[in-house]
Amino acid sequence: MKKSIVILFLILANLFWAGNYIFGKYVVTELSPIQLTFTRWLIAVFLLFPLAQWIEKPDWKSVWKAWKLLLVMGVLGIISYNFFLYWALTYTTSMNAALVNSMNPALIVLFSALLLKEKITSLHALGLIISLFGVLLVLTKGHLRDIFQLTYNKGDLLMILAILVWTFYSIIGKKLKNIPIISATAVSVFLGLILVAPFAIGSGMNLDLSSKSITGLLYIGIFPSVGSFIFWNISLRHINASQAGIYLNLIAVFTAILSLILGHAITIVQILGGLLVFIGVYLTSKKKKEDPADVTKEHVKNIQ
Repeated sequence: MKKSIVILFLILANLFWAGNYIFGKYVVTELSPIQLTFTRWLIAVFLLFPLAQWIEKPDWKSVWKAWKLLLVMGVLGIISYNFFLYWALTYTTSMNAALVNSMNPALIVLFSALLLKEKITSLHALGLIISLFGVLLVLTKGHLRDIFQLTYNKGDLLMILAILVWTFYSIIGKKLKNIPIISATAVSVFLGLILVAPFAIGSGMNLDLSSKSITGLLYIGIFPSVGSFIFWNISLRHINASQAGIYLNLIAVFTAILSLILGHAITIVQILGGLLVFIGVYLTSKKKKEDPADVTKEHVKNIQ
């Protein structure tokens, strides 16, 4: 797959996830985090299986053979991350949640180096720092000293749990190279739903929702749940988890853009911060040039 397509998929995934922050804040006022998590994926599962069959025509027996790994993926990416995210939004502001989420690329870089032995170049590190600085500039409206004045409450701590979960989800996702992407996502969602259903139904589902919440729920169930997960997992098969992780900084930028569309003002500082994020993303997407000596050694090794 062309690198430009991989980058486009990563951008789209984070654009849809940015909407999850905005609409999620509305919906959690009428549905509990566990109910929202369940309803979101219930909508998605009815789209994922037909899409998988139509596009991939998978050997479902082969897919289900990996049910243990897909179950872990379901627990992490389908249930835990979303539950912690929506739970966090009931206690903290979208700004704080997005700020804590901006730590995610650094965690993915760190754990990818520790667990996957991925090499972190100085260029990637520079890109990470620039993009993180851009995110902080957007979130603090240019007053970077405010970052030290934020009071981290229960919601902020829950967001830390959320990004830790997503870090391991992204790393484990690298092990699914031999399973069709949409099919793997569909099965992991199905397994996640089985586990979360008793808790959601037992908590008493609220069916009397406002039109705003219904719209938000439909958006969350389709775009972040189906589009983002498919695009993200496709990308992880063609790019290192540490490089993909840097694109998560785009969530804050897209959140600002979506806020503008919804009628909120956008400032020069937010535009500047967005540009810094894109520069950082570009730098971290650059591949390290291979050392000719290393190429020769690998060639000799292959011949042997």
